[in-house]
Amino acid sequence: MKNKLIIFILGIILIGSLTFISSIEQSFCCEKTKSGAWCQNAPSTSCDDKYRKIPASCEATSYCKLGCCYDSKEGTCMENTPEKVCNDNGGLWGDSAKCEIPQCSLGCCLIGDQAAFVSQTRCKRLASVYGLEIDFRTDINSEIQCIASATSSSKGACVVDNGIERACSFITKKDCLSKKPTATTSSSNNSGGGILGFFKPEENTTTIQTETEITFHEDYLCSAEDLATECGMTEKTKCIEESDEVYFVDSCGNLANIYDASKINDKSYWRKVIPKSESCSSNSGNANSAGCGNCDYYSGSICGKYRRGTDKKPGYGDNICRDLSCEYEGKTYNHGETWCADSKGTEKNLPGSRYFRLVCYNGEVTVEPCADFRQEICLQAEVNTFKTAACRVNMWQDCQSQTKKKNCENEDKRDCKWIISDEDLTNNEDGNETKIIGCVPKYTPGFDFWNSEGDALSLCTQASTTCVVKYEKKLTGGEKCIENCECLTLSWLKGKEELCSSLGDCGNKTTNYIGILGFQ
Repeated sequence: MKNKLIIFILGIILIGSLTFISSIEQSFCCEKTKSGAWCQNAPSTSCDDKYRKIPASCEATSYCKLGCCYDSKEGTCMENTPEKVCNDNGGLWGDSAKCEIPQCSLGCCLIGDQAAFVSQTRCKRLASVYGLEIDFRTDINSEIQCIASATSSSKGACVVDNGIERACSFITKKDCLSKKPTATTSSSNNSGGGILGFFKPEENTTTIQTETEITFHEDYLCSAEDLATECGMTEKTKCIEESDEVYFVDSCGNLANIYDASKINDKSYWRKVIPKSESCSSNSGNANSAGCGNCDYYSGSICGKYRRGTDKKPGYGDNICRDLSCEYEGKTYNHGETWCADSKGTEKNLPGSRYFRLVCYNGEVTVEPCADFRQEICLQAEVNTFKTAACRVNMWQDCQSQTKKKNCENEDKRDCKWIISDEDLTNNEDGNETKIIGCVPKYTPGFDFWNSEGDALSLCTQASTTCVVKYEKKLTGGEKCIENCECLTLSWLKGKEELCSSLGDCGNKTTNYIGILGFQ
């Protein structure tokens, strides 16, 4: 005589028990999911019914085909963008993933003494922002050539000599030569005649006509002693908007060379322009240096006003190479570094946990959250100790449909892992050994499980399992398990629980990410 013992392992979500399903839903290409993601392979129930869906991979659909999205207002082009995403954001979509269209043709945009290798529309947009005239050149076809062309206007000392004084401005050759020489009239008093010392100008004034002479001295500073201008050396410094460095300033307010405290009284340092590469400590950012103003934005410093109590006091002037690095949780991060941070509970994928991207920018740390419900994950890389991180879509949707370990762990197509029980299970009297296996999300997603119309029910019930264990009564008394005996082991139970909890906010996860016990 045989008895049957039925053991049910149910996928449990936080709001109560769920119904059973007997099969795994077919993967669809959702133009948009209910969670807000575009062009994702997911079960039909995950798709937003307001948008298109078909039972095929997104790569094979027309509505998720990648192309070029052109922003006619900003003049920018975004490669590999789905048509719907582009249109919804006010862009113009074209069937060219690499943006090989006329609107995206690049040229050299010259604005003042700056250059950028952008589209013509983008060039006009930049010019309108800064209120400057533009020179868009299509004959320059590389970014290197473009940047080089912006430096063709050499700077130097523009000396204006009217015979009485020698004024000077440190400007471009073009601006200097555009100045027009003018005639100057000078008067002097020859006598003090007249009542109470007053005199008639037409009788007591000598008129002197002088012609103004304008000369340009390339790479010379206005403080150069051999130019004999009215501009001299000072202890003042200045920051300018378009440069990283701290500069000396002469007595006329003109820029001189990069601030170097050791050259404060060196006449040769105040004579001609010295390039950045030959200035003090050119191989470092000189953050918080009291004696060197050779700042470098990419090395983590930039010219800024001295802040008492925060910055080191400069030897001269009121400016310093301000340190742009960041302090976060006892660690120092360079300016421009990005790194991943997880909320508490992410390591166990607890309900409410989330991935974040942190950014160090201009001395401040900002937090950029990845998509909620762990629909995005944060990935981090490091090159020469410099960290970079980015949020990426969590590709978990078709894990359950994979039956082979190789396909399951194909990281190019999905974020899945192949799980297996910790121990071998002896199955019936044949002595055959088996293991519990399955393909589950590597980064367990979350759901709005409180929403009866959400995805939680359909996804969590995929882990529901029924195991029928058969016993045989012995003639001498007692019973012997003869079929599915592995279902009686703790290992089998734990394996099924792991499978259940790996699908999402399913099963008994004990607590949420802040340690609060949930409903069962």
